[in-house]
Formats: sequence, C-alpha cells, structure tokens
Amino acid sequence: MSEKLHSTGALTTPAGREDPRTFMFRLTVIASLGGLLFGFDTGVIAGALVYLQEDFQLSAVAEGLVVTSLLFPGATAGALLGGPIADRVGRKKSLVVAGVIFVISTAVCALAPNVAILVAGRIALGYAVGVASVVVPLYLAEMAPASQRGRIVTVNQLMLVIGLFLAFVINAVLANLIGDQVVWRYMLGVAVVPAVALLVGMLTLPDTPRWYASKQRWAEARHTLQRAHLADRVEDEYQQITAIVEADHIQGKVSIFSTLRESPWMKRLVVIGIILAVAQQTTGINVVMYYAPTVLESSGLTRSASLLASVTVGIAMIVFTVVGMWILGLMGRRKMMLLGFGGVAASHLGLLITYLLPDSTLRSYLILAFMLLVTAFMVTFLGTTGFLVLSELFPLPIRGFAMGASLGGLWIANSLISFLFPILAEQYGSVAVFSGFLVLNLLAALFAFRFIPETKGRTLEELEVELRDRYTGSPAA
Repeated sequence: MSEKLHSTGALTTPAGREDPRTFMFRLTVIASLGGLLFGFDTGVIAGALVYLQEDFQLSAVAEGLVVTSLLFPGATAGALLGGPIADRVGRKKSLVVAGVIFVISTAVCALAPNVAILVAGRIALGYAVGVASVVVPLYLAEMAPASQRGRIVTVNQLMLVIGLFLAFVINAVLANLIGDQVVWRYMLGVAVVPAVALLVGMLTLPDTPRWYASKQRWAEARHTLQRAHLADRVEDEYQQITAIVEADHIQGKVSIFSTLRESPWMKRLVVIGIILAVAQQTTGINVVMYYAPTVLESSGLTRSASLLASVTVGIAMIVFTVVGMWILGLMGRRKMMLLGFGGVAASHLGLLITYLLPDSTLRSYLILAFMLLVTAFMVTFLGTTGFLVLSELFPLPIRGFAMGASLGGLWIANSLISFLFPILAEQYGSVAVFSGFLVLNLLAALFAFRFIPETKGRTLEELEVELRDRYTGSPAA
C-alpha cells in the first residue's frame, strides 16, 4: 500500500485514489438515506391521511390499516428477516434490495387506485423501512474507524429525524400549493427521490470488511479497510478481524441457531439487545410523535396551536440530535443511556403531576414543556446511543440476526404502544399512563446500569472479546 502519513497526521493518497475521509463521508451520506426514508415514510402519513379520508371515504378500520400496516406487519417483518438476510448476502446487497423496494412501493402507494392496493404498498414500504432500520446502522458501524464510529452511526439517527421533519414540512407546502384532495399522492410520492438516490448510491459502494472476512474473502476485506481507514490503522484492524473470525470458527453454511446453541453467551446478548430496543419505545416518545396534537388539544389548546406545537417538537428533535452527537464525543455511551432513561423518567413524573393541576392555559403549556423534555432526553441521550450500541453489542457470527431480532422487538413495541396509548388514556386517564412510563423508564435505567457495557473508542473485535469473557463461565454476570 503506497499511502503515507506525514508527521502532521495528514494522509496523502496516490493520484486517482479517494481519500479515506472523503470515502467515509460519501458512504455515510448515501447509506443514511435509509434513515431519512425511515423517518419520512413513518411521518408522511399523518398529513396525507385527512386527504385520503376524503378521497377513499375511509372507515375507521381502513384508516387504522393504512396507518399501522407500515409498522406491522411491514417494518416488523423487515427487521426480523432483514438481519439474517444481511448476514447471508451482505449488508450492501440488503440495502440495494431495500432501495428497489423503496422505489417500487413508493410508486405503488402514490398511484394506488383503492385502499387494498395502498395497504399492500404500505406493507412493502414498511418492509424496506424495517430492513433499513437494521442494516444501515450495522453497515455504518462495521465500516467506521473505532474513533469515529459513534458520530458516523448517529448520522443515521440525524437523518431519521430530518426525514420526519421533512415529511411535516413537505406535507404543509404541498397542501398549500395543490388545492385538491389528490394531493396525498404527491405527499407519498415525493419519497421516490431519496429512494432512487439510495439505490444508485449503494451500487457504487463495497460491502463491509467484517462481512467479507466472515465469508473468507480476505483480499476484499483488506482492500475495503484501505479505502475506509487511515493507513496507520489498516493492518492492526485487519489482524483483529482475522483473529476474531478464526476464533469464532465462522463457516459459510453454519446456521445461526447452531451458533447460538453452542455459545450461550451470545444468546444472552440477543436477549439484552431485544430488551434494550424495546426500552427505547417505552420512553413514551411515540406518544409525543403521534399524539402530541391530540394530547395538547385535549389539554386546552386550540387545534391550530396544537399543530404548531407539534411542529415545534419536530424542530426540537433535530436540534437535540445534533446536541447528542456533540455530547457523544465527550461522554461514554453507557453514561448517556443512564442520563437518558433517568431524565425521561423525571419528565414523565412532571407530566403526571401537571395533569393533576386544574385546567388552565399554564397547565397546557406545562404539558408541552414536559413533552419537549421527554423529547430532549430521549433524542439527545437515547436516540443517539440506542441504534449505536445495538450495532456494537453483538459478535460477528450473529450480528445481523441479533440486530434483526432486537429491531423486530422495537417495531412490535412501537406498534403496541402507538395502538394502546389512546385506549389506555381514555380508560385509565393520562396520569395512570404517564405513571406507567415513569416506572418503565426507571426499570430501563436499572437494566442499562446492570447489563450495558461501555463501547466507546474500542473496535468491534475488542468488544467481542470482552463480552465473551464477561458472559462465558460467569452465569451471574
């Protein structure tokens, strides 16, 4: 390899060779378009729904199917199947296939002649969202140098919240530009632009060095490391990957379930990952995302003020994600998680106390303030670390499968909480619901304190060795 490091640490590359930092920037932007589509496609239906109701005369059941079919079975199936498929065919091919499904299903949704076709398109779109939710952080984590992995992987989270915000903004712009009930077709169809960009962009990128190594494709593993990492780190990282692959005895056709049977410590990590992913949803962030206008209107605000407040929440999510990415460079992931779960629990305590106050404008704005605090702690400390830690936690032989199982749990929890919140709030009252969130977040903080390791600044191979030592021959650990 002919690259050389100057004493300043700057890298020079031969003519025609892309600088590793430029390559990683390009790769991160392209892959994280999956996160943008994740956010956009989950958020866009909120604005399109009112026009869909008029155009298709939706019943309550049909409305529920249109909204939830993306989450379940769509995204849930995509997460559960996407991980194992990514282990078998590769991270790159999985995202290329997801890009194809994004393009086709977006077109189907936008052109749907009836509710049945629309729901079918939303299920397929959800499948692609589920695959992206698993494979994008996995791909970025396996490509990134250890020192930059935190910020590179969390670009996906930033793109996710930008996607949500863009959905709100584009819906509002299109609704004002197109004075027709078919405007929902444009709202849904605009996502084809980033979908095509994801598909075309991924075709120009390699798979990860870890996946190549797991398939004994050593030359491609080394070449990809040379493209993605500065020269002084390539050989050390290559040796670490080689050693861990050989220690794991990875064979091309060994089944995941055989691996888990022979390695109980890996099974324990899968359970930890699923619980951690579900805990991301029990923060109550979905209540803020999906029901903020309803909750605020019922608390006394006008409908227009409630909708404006929900846009404020969307802007806040972007700001808090950027702040979280900055804090990630200063603080360990584990400490951020503990602060996140503790802060969300305290915010829910504030919410339930506020709900006990008599009705007033002050009470309504206090509810908004505590909702923003839930968002702040969730997005700043948990949104930036949740997908990141999951992408770092699992050993190479089961990484795709375990990510899929964890994110499958996340999507199931997302669907259940989104569905049950209005029912439970009506039957038992908001105080009881927010009390439940308070307890669940305190339990999540205890769980993170007990089971989540610090992963910052270490290679994925170093983490695998530590976790193997921690959970092998130590049942109580």
